[in-house]
Amino acid sequence: GSEMCIRDSYLTEVFHTGSATMGIALSCYTLAALTIRPFSGYLLDTFARKPLYIFAYFIFTSIFAGYIVAGTLAVFIILRVVHGFAFGTVTVSGNTLVIDITPSSRRGEALGYYGLANNIAMSIGPMVGLFMHDAGLSFDVLFVASVVSCSLGLVCALLVRTPVKPQVKREPISLDRFFLVKGIPAGLDLLLLSIPYGMTTTYVAMYARQIGIVSGSGLFFTLMAVGMAVSRLFSGRQVDKGRIVAVISFGIYLVCFCFFGLSSCKWLMAEFPAVGRYVFFGIALLLGVGFGTMFPAFNTLFVNLAPNSKRGTATSTYLTSWDVGIGAGLLLGGYIGQVSTLNAAYFVGACLTVVSALFFNIKVGPHFERNKLR
Repeated sequence: GSEMCIRDSYLTEVFHTGSATMGIALSCYTLAALTIRPFSGYLLDTFARKPLYIFAYFIFTSIFAGYIVAGTLAVFIILRVVHGFAFGTVTVSGNTLVIDITPSSRRGEALGYYGLANNIAMSIGPMVGLFMHDAGLSFDVLFVASVVSCSLGLVCALLVRTPVKPQVKREPISLDRFFLVKGIPAGLDLLLLSIPYGMTTTYVAMYARQIGIVSGSGLFFTLMAVGMAVSRLFSGRQVDKGRIVAVISFGIYLVCFCFFGLSSCKWLMAEFPAVGRYVFFGIALLLGVGFGTMFPAFNTLFVNLAPNSKRGTATSTYLTSWDVGIGAGLLLGGYIGQVSTLNAAYFVGACLTVVSALFFNIKVGPHFERNKLR
C-alpha cells in the first residue's frame, strides 16, 4: 500500500497526464491483477504454493525499482501491467497460505485479520506517501521507500512455515474451478461498494485540493486506518457469533451516509470552511469503520458459502469482485472528474452504495441464509 496515492501526483507532475488518461494508466494495474487471478489459483493448486508466493512477491518488490528508471509513460504502463500480474498472484497465494496454515475452527477469523491487514496497508500507504510528498521528497525516494517496505515483507514471507502437501494431478482448467457460483450475488454487491472505495483511495487527495483543503489529505488516510483498526474490535466478534448479515448491513449504511457527506464537502467548504474541514476528516474516520467492518465480514461470507475444497476459489471470487470495483472506480472517478467535478463522482458513488444496500437486503442476505454451509 505504500505507493497507493503518490501515483496520481507522479503521473500529473512527471508525465503531465489528465485525469482520464491517469484513470487508464492506473487501472492497467488492477486489470492485470484481475486477469492473472484465475491462472494463479490454478498454479497454486498444481505446484507447491510457497515458492510461487515468494517468486511473485520478489517480482512485486523489484518493479518499484523499475519505476525509478521509467523514462516514458509507455514504459510506466508496461511496468504497471507486470506489477498487476505480481500483485494478483501474491494476493491469491497469500490468502491460500492463510487457509493452509490455520486450524479450520479459526479460518474465518484468520481470513478476517488477513483482510484487515490488507485494508490497513491500503490506508497507511497513501498517508505515508502523501506526507513524504508534501515534505518535498522526490518520487525516487518514495519508490526506494517502497522497495525497502516490500523487502521487509519478503523477509516475513520467507519465515512463513507451510505444511508439506503431496502434489496432486489436477483436472484441466474449467470456469467453476475459479469462480464460486453461489458467491455471484454477494460479488455484485461487493463490486458496487468497491467502486466508491476505488474513487476514494485514488482521487480524495485531488478532491481535497479542489475544495480548498490544501494540506491534510494524508491525515484523511490516517483517520481511515484508525477507523479500520477500531472496527475490527467489535465486528470480528459479531461475525464469529454468526451475525454476518447484520454486520455487513451496518457497514453499508454507514458508508452510504459517508459518501453523501463527502460529496457535500465542496458546498460546506464554500459556505462554512471550518465546519467543512471537520466533516471531511470525520467522514474519513467513519469510512474506515464502515469498510473495516464490511470487508472482513464479506470475506467470511464468501468462505462460508463454499465447501472446504473450494475455500481458495471463494477467496479468489471475493478478491476478483473487489478488484473489478476498484478498477471501475478508477475509470469512473477519472471520467466524472474530467467532464464534471469530483464531488459529482462521490455523489454517484453514494448512489451506488444505496443500490448495494437495497440489493443486499432483498437478495444477498436471504440468499446467504439459505445457502451457507457453516
